[in-house]
Amino acid sequence: MHDIRAIRADPATFDTGLARRGLAAPSAAILDADAGLRAVQTALQAALARRNSLSKDIGQARSRGDGATAEALTAEVTALKTQVPALEAEERDRQAIVETLLAELPNIPADDVPHGTDETGNVEVARFGSIPAFDFTPLEHDVLAARLGYDPDAAAKIAGARFAVLGGALARLHRALGQYMLDTQVAAGWREMAVPLLVRADAAFGTGQLPKFGEDLFQTTDGRYLIPTAEVSLTNLVRESVIEDDTLPLRLTALTPCFRSEAGSAGRDTRGLIRQHQFEKVELVSLCTPEQAEAEHEHMLASAEAILTALGLPFRRMLLCTGDMGFTAKRTFDLEVWLPGQNAFREISSISWCGDFQGRRMNARLKTRGEKGTRGFVHTLNGSGLAVGRTLVAVLENCQQADGSVIIPAVLHPYMGGITQLTPA
Repeated sequence: MHDIRAIRADPATFDTGLARRGLAAPSAAILDADAGLRAVQTALQAALARRNSLSKDIGQARSRGDGATAEALTAEVTALKTQVPALEAEERDRQAIVETLLAELPNIPADDVPHGTDETGNVEVARFGSIPAFDFTPLEHDVLAARLGYDPDAAAKIAGARFAVLGGALARLHRALGQYMLDTQVAAGWREMAVPLLVRADAAFGTGQLPKFGEDLFQTTDGRYLIPTAEVSLTNLVRESVIEDDTLPLRLTALTPCFRSEAGSAGRDTRGLIRQHQFEKVELVSLCTPEQAEAEHEHMLASAEAILTALGLPFRRMLLCTGDMGFTAKRTFDLEVWLPGQNAFREISSISWCGDFQGRRMNARLKTRGEKGTRGFVHTLNGSGLAVGRTLVAVLENCQQADGSVIIPAVLHPYMGGITQLTPA
């Protein structure tokens, strides 16, 4: 959410920032709606003040026996009894218009974000690890997995497309990955949380999923939403609160199922485990002050990258351009893991700094201990540490052998009950 006061003070800078997102001068419509709202608010305040003043004047007229004046003033009060509710209703309507205009606009990119219209404008920052060399043609993960316990047909019978059934040691490897990731992040100082998988609309609004991206969510019959990521639940833990800045940064993590409708992704990654309606993910969320945000972004990146390094998976860090960033982000780095079966890098984590964009939507304010009042809104960051299904895909493809077996990375051995290799049935 954007600050209307900042837009009033400097609409040109606001428009310049959003022009980098491909939006043409949104300040004009916002300021026009805001001017209408403020005019109604001024009229309402005048009407309320006049009503209060009339009440005193009526009492004084009656005390001095001036019945005619008291009667005339009473008639004006009667008229105001109709006018005030009408102005209050108009104020609510105009306020809703302004809030809707603000709520549907994305965050303004940070200065160092490169300009671009789509993923082709992203910039590679660094590469890590060595791309494996095979003396055979590596298979894609869905072919490998089908021989190791992946049953897409059973999933389709139960739930339809974009769901998975995993069995045996493959299911255990999936579980091991999630537990290893979570344990690693907790050991590094992230606080583990168990959070709701169903959230109210105002929570989804707070992190930016609503109102613009409602079609991407699954909604239940009672009006709640299944979380597309634990970011929603974790970030909203500070909604409508005042946080002492000396308690920050607050680093939170959770391993949860996630649910996405994948609206608009028809024909993309229809095979295998890359783009599912239901998947598991270890989420990282940092809540911090503006002064801490840069360091927190780097810390979150390092936390996610440490998992990929420990698993021995080659990957690269990409700085997303203005046209490829998410709605709430000021700056996003994607981590892309190498998939030899596809002969390509594919996204496995997005690490985003959102500035105070979500904090303002949640009304999560900052306060310096010992000082009066608040000093702005909490800065938020979120990222995957990592998506379990996509990490499983990467392990299968990078650790595959010529006979179709898969060597399990050593860091997962304690979670596998003695299993060190997946062997085709």
